[in-house]
Amino acid sequence: MAYWHLFSSSLRLEPFVLLPPPAADAASSPATAGCRSTGRRRAVRPLSTIYPGRQELSSHSSMLSTDFDIQVLMERHEILTNDVKEMLQQQRWHQKTASGSGRERMAIIDHLKRLCIDHYFQEEVNSDDASSMLEELAHGGDLLDATLALRLMREAGHNISADEVLGRFIDDNGDFKLDYSKDIRGLLSLQDISHMNMGEEALLYKAKEFSSRNLESAINHLEPNLARYVRQALDHPYHVSLMQYKARHHLNYLQTLPTRCTAMEELALADFQLNKLLHQMEMQEIKRWWMDLGLAQEIPVARDQVQKWYVWMMTAIQGASLSRCRIELTKIVSFVYIVDDIFDLVGTHDELSCFTQAIKMWDLTAADSLPRCMRWCYRALYTVTNNIADIVEREHGVNPINHLKNAWAMLFDGFMTETKWLSTGQNPASEDYLQNGVVTSGVPLVFVHLLFMLGHGLGKDATEFVNHIPSVISCPAKILRLWDDLGCAKDEAQEGLDGSYKEIYLKENPGLTADEAEEHVRGLIMGEWEQLNRECFSSLKRSGFSNNFTQAALNAARMVGVMYGYDEEQRLPVLDDYIRNLLF
Repeated sequence: MAYWHLFSSSLRLEPFVLLPPPAADAASSPATAGCRSTGRRRAVRPLSTIYPGRQELSSHSSMLSTDFDIQVLMERHEILTNDVKEMLQQQRWHQKTASGSGRERMAIIDHLKRLCIDHYFQEEVNSDDASSMLEELAHGGDLLDATLALRLMREAGHNISADEVLGRFIDDNGDFKLDYSKDIRGLLSLQDISHMNMGEEALLYKAKEFSSRNLESAINHLEPNLARYVRQALDHPYHVSLMQYKARHHLNYLQTLPTRCTAMEELALADFQLNKLLHQMEMQEIKRWWMDLGLAQEIPVARDQVQKWYVWMMTAIQGASLSRCRIELTKIVSFVYIVDDIFDLVGTHDELSCFTQAIKMWDLTAADSLPRCMRWCYRALYTVTNNIADIVEREHGVNPINHLKNAWAMLFDGFMTETKWLSTGQNPASEDYLQNGVVTSGVPLVFVHLLFMLGHGLGKDATEFVNHIPSVISCPAKILRLWDDLGCAKDEAQEGLDGSYKEIYLKENPGLTADEAEEHVRGLIMGEWEQLNRECFSSLKRSGFSNNFTQAALNAARMVGVMYGYDEEQRLPVLDDYIRNLLF
């Protein structure tokens, strides 16, 4: 089993204790907690707040299970996996002899995916007869059958037209028939598929509006368990939300139904517990690394958010076999934040220019003339990046250090571009700001490292990746930049700062209101999601990358709304809930 080498006795598990929150800036106020204001007027995104709930969580310490408990849990996991496989095989045989069993099998496949345990049953889920069953239901079933089959086929990479499948559910005016306005489960499934729009799919735009409107109007008349499920589906749509977060809610819903598959539910719980233990172990290793590094003490104004950095990678990269990848890439994420803070809060223009030139030289002696904090950061960044290159060389036979250092140079150049805009008082064009924001988001840098750690891009593809960021990466990067800017644009306007895409766009279009500019930004985000859907689900496989890589990009985009989804009190309730569920 994939977990065994990670939970062996050679890896001693220690109690997980959450790092205490850093002291709050006395100049900060609740209204501006999501943004930062310094004496330097720099056209960059503000610092996101340390997510609320951290003080409450820090009062809890979670003791990890003993090695014996873990082994018992793993044995139970294996038994349950075999039980579910046997059930799927019996159902597959039953499907050939009983009417209506195709729908039951499709529902089971959907539950496995929603519970994030479908990867244990790839042979059963992706079999030829499963594909033919989905094709049949997509073109011959009712609204629930057709939309669920459409979604499962699209997720599997089949070339299927949404307009063609949904065409038989509309009236002569091109609108969805009113008969379906009371079909709650059909509407839920219609809502799910509407978020997988790959652009210019007219009926999926209508599907989103039709399903949202009718589910909202019905929610107060549904029995409580179903009403909660509908509310959750509307607030956190399946495709654009974190799968692990949705899995817990889906399991809770399944446990309220009169007909249940206990083996599947118990497997989901066992898998969830093993993943939580693995995440705690990874977090412990990262925390030890960060404390030993000493950068938090060396650069006290920089962010100290180890848990937040890890959550990015915990979400994006799934699977027990990629544990080392999550740990190493969390270190890269941490340096993106620290370097950003050095540029934003510490260095002068000349010092930052020297810092950038030193990175391009990629030689420890190049850091000797830098200020102390930059020198410490340089050496730590250099060491971690070279260690990753060594890991890639051991595992895949090629050392990618030249590509990795070029990716770092690209990030530093992006930060220097922002510094130049500031120092010269230049207002960049909104498009220039966004393109540079893709680079300074850190997403391309992290994914270059991921590309090599997965064993891909060991030839000319990596050079092209650095020189021309592919859409599968630029899309989540733009989504991050635009979401981040939306979260802090209001506070920037109040404080007299500028630099968010929204504010720049308003200056370019003085006739627009703030609400119209925000609507424009949200439209851009939706457009990036549609492009990302094409990269991930188009049968043409436009991205050309592995499923692990594209799934990580998709998960990163899903995480953005959680990491920057502030409520009216500048809190992050979904992130709080997510961390409680997956780490504690």
